[in-house]
Amino acid sequence: MSTDTPAPGLRKRVGAPGRDLTRPAAPEPLPVPLYDNHTHLEFEDGIDQLEPLESLDRAAAVGVRGVVQVGTDLETSRWSAQLAASDPRVLAAVALHPNEAPKLFARGELSAHLSEISRLAAEPRVRAVGETGLDFFRTGEDGREAQIEAFETHIEIAKANGIALQIHDRDAHDEVVATLTRVGAPERTVFHCFSGDARLARICNEHGWYMSFAGTTTFKNAPALREALAVARPELILAETDAPFLTPEPHRGRPNAPYLLPVTVRRMAESLELPLAELCTQIAANTERVYGSWDPVEDAA
Repeated sequence: MSTDTPAPGLRKRVGAPGRDLTRPAAPEPLPVPLYDNHTHLEFEDGIDQLEPLESLDRAAAVGVRGVVQVGTDLETSRWSAQLAASDPRVLAAVALHPNEAPKLFARGELSAHLSEISRLAAEPRVRAVGETGLDFFRTGEDGREAQIEAFETHIEIAKANGIALQIHDRDAHDEVVATLTRVGAPERTVFHCFSGDARLARICNEHGWYMSFAGTTTFKNAPALREALAVARPELILAETDAPFLTPEPHRGRPNAPYLLPVTVRRMAESLELPLAELCTQIAANTERVYGSWDPVEDAA
């Protein structure tokens, strides 16, 4: 494990005034180690300013052996690729977030930024293109064309490099499915922070698309997510934090980090009425099937 600074000092603040920024206590370690399939370590998410290496150490102590660090623009994508190259516990995903696409298009910069994402996607520790997709919650009709153009290009980048696709899908389920069907989805396609219902889960089952469940699965007002989890084929289930966002109950609203993934996974096991070790083993195997090995020795093989 590297003890050097793994990447430039890219740190973003998150959190509203008055928010409880005390960090939840570490949960009991998982019986079988697994991975956080989607996190954002570039954010400063608490008053103690948890740094990436410390975050990874805390995660490892509770059975989260590795993470996929996800970019949302050129700056964070470059940072993610560099962190992955410097720490064996990290793999990277690179992309332009769908809400970035209309802004870049308006400035005439979308094509150039997508070209740089394509270059980054060829790096050996970059194992996914993401997060990309469609977001019709924050972007109106006037920005949809740019989002779809960027999404289609990201799909082609993932296929060209033989790596996974991580999808951001907000209020756009039908359009995301239609785009994947029209363009042709990569072999390994992941619905990050799965937000659909049992119907969408059945569509994912049919196509072999992975469903990554986050802390939202634990929320009291999310029975549809638990219904979708129950429908999902076991070999297509992944787990993530989307840290520092979407902290699971009972810590909702406080800072999230990869070390809290066991809270979500335990609730998933309870919901599915499965032994925790069995679910952890399944999720770990699924995650390695999507992203490959975290072992840098295998990168050089």
